[in-house]
Amino acid sequence: MKSPTSLANSLGRGAPGELVCALMTTDDLPPALGRHLTFHGPLSEARATRLIDRLAAGRPATVLDIGCGWGEVLLRVLAAAPDACGTGIDIETGDLAHGRELAKERGLADRVTFVAESALGTGQGPADLVLCLGSSHALCDPDGPHDPAAALRELRRLVAPGGRVVLGEGFWQHPPTQEELAGMWPGAQGGDHLVLGALVDLAIEAGFRPARIETATDDEWEEFESGYREATEVWLAANPAHPSAEETRARVDRQRSTWLNGYRRVLGIAYLTLVPVD
Repeated sequence: MKSPTSLANSLGRGAPGELVCALMTTDDLPPALGRHLTFHGPLSEARATRLIDRLAAGRPATVLDIGCGWGEVLLRVLAAAPDACGTGIDIETGDLAHGRELAKERGLADRVTFVAESALGTGQGPADLVLCLGSSHALCDPDGPHDPAAALRELRRLVAPGGRVVLGEGFWQHPPTQEELAGMWPGAQGGDHLVLGALVDLAIEAGFRPARIETATDDEWEEFESGYREATEVWLAANPAHPSAEETRARVDRQRSTWLNGYRRVLGIAYLTLVPVD
């Protein structure tokens, strides 16, 4: 669920509409999907507050956020744990820049570093608290299939003794039918995710004990999915003849369809708080 590219990037050099694009201001462009989200996933304010309060109570000195995006959870943990320093790593430089701006606004810039690098094999750890929220793919071989077992082994390597890992990971709420898979993302397969029990078993095999097992609710999913598209849908209603409306409309309609006709109430998100075994 990445934000779409800008119109300027979507048009090739010399493509129809290039002159129009060149004359547009930023305000003329359609808002990016997810532009107004606080968290880039189905995570409510209430759950985030409970989670962060528990993590801060452990008084971590170091926090590492894998695939941090703009680092909202990371920054909130640092605000709640004033003795902690944090590092967020991601390859999306735009998100990292936004994270740095948020850190400045909240007076946290001297306690957090945002690094543009691949998480695979990172040397940033070990840390007392490792966050990996919807980003376990960043710990897997990019040329191979998603491998949650490999990601969990990497998380075990990155957490300090006595520390905590919070993993936000997709799971099948029930094995998807072929019809449901056909409505999801291109090439969706039953092997893309595990059921919850199998996912927790993998965490235990990787050297963790699951201290807490939580899953996103329907309300959290609906708030996220609607919020992901809301600003773009409103823009499309007000700008139906805009040069980028057709391409933007197709992207939004396609993404909404994968939810409503594919993974709604089939794909879940688990929030696992994992404790490394000595």
